[in-house]
Amino acid sequence: MGKKGHGIEELSKFATEFIKEAGKKALAFYGKGKPQVKFDQGMVIEADVRLTELFQEKLAERYPEHHVFKFNQINEDYSHEGKRYLWIFDPVEGVANFQAGIPIWGMSLALLDNFWPIFGVFHMPSTGDLFHARAGQEAFWGKKKIKIDDGQTINDESLLFTFSRFHQHYRSTFPGKIRNLGCASAHICYIASGRADAAVIANESFQGMAAARVIIEAAGGKICKFDGCDFHLNDYLDGQKIDDPLLVATPDTFMQVRDSLLPNT
Repeated sequence: MGKKGHGIEELSKFATEFIKEAGKKALAFYGKGKPQVKFDQGMVIEADVRLTELFQEKLAERYPEHHVFKFNQINEDYSHEGKRYLWIFDPVEGVANFQAGIPIWGMSLALLDNFWPIFGVFHMPSTGDLFHARAGQEAFWGKKKIKIDDGQTINDESLLFTFSRFHQHYRSTFPGKIRNLGCASAHICYIASGRADAAVIANESFQGMAAARVIIEAAGGKICKFDGCDFHLNDYLDGQKIDDPLLVATPDTFMQVRDSLLPNT
């Protein structure tokens, strides 16, 4: 695996240590948007660039043969060398919350081996939450194992996360509470840890979902299209936006949640 001795334990340790360090760096920008503007794009871009450069520097020092995901620059050839590894780093998720000083935002890091997911980690520096999982194994919140709350039906205590302007696209008969916290990866990780039942995701990207995908699947959840068909995140490796809305839920509640959401016509 790359250099001799660089196995999954070392790779995942590198990812976890880096994202914690990057979280500390990100806090220097958190909530520092110009108060006179609704969205301080300049500050967000500076934070994004600084954190991305930090990751590229750390990766070049540790694993110079590895690749970093960039839109429209994917080499689809399989390899048995170090270049088989592709890292996907999203430095700021929930940018509106980040610039406004609202703590529901984070950063994610995932690793692919010849396009197969290996692990993912999502860190929320303002709250200290760290969600992580290896593909096909167990998911964790810090050191605590997490799993979806399965075997249940939705009721008036159920929680559904949605996206901005959800109300313009759907009419809902969902019996429980509907919330938008402004960060899709946080929504997905809260489902993975059993704190919520489902989420409707829209206008996301491969970069933004690469880590959360690993975590929710390891916790027993699934991401599907609204018609129930499987969703394949790797179809969006070219960087195109995921136009179709997606439903993240437990296998037992998927149909119940979907049937409670009626598209506006």
